[in-house]
Amino acid sequence: MDEELDIVSLEAEDGSELQLRVERYFYFNGEEFVILSSDLEGTAEDPDRYVMRVTPVEGEEDMEEFTPIEDEELEQRLIKAAETVLDSTGLDDEEEE
Repeated sequence: MDEELDIVSLEAEDGSELQLRVERYFYFNGEEFVILSSDLEGTAEDPDRYVMRVTPVEGEEDMEEFTPIEDEELEQRLIKAAETVLDSTGLDDEEEE
């Protein structure tokens, strides 16, 4: 991979630091979301992935916050949307090529 990877650090539920790679941004019903991956190098076959809401930080240009999805029904719909996004971009089936 020649592109620069965006790595973010988030606090896990247990208080530990979790480093994730920004895999892809997408829109769903007019809101922006992000797919984050536990695969920091972009080479793992089956990484853990997380979908979070993207919220711009007020007064800070080019800064954004990633917040977990609280609504379980919305979260399930977003997971399906994220799978569709990954499938359509070929990010999830590289070994089939």
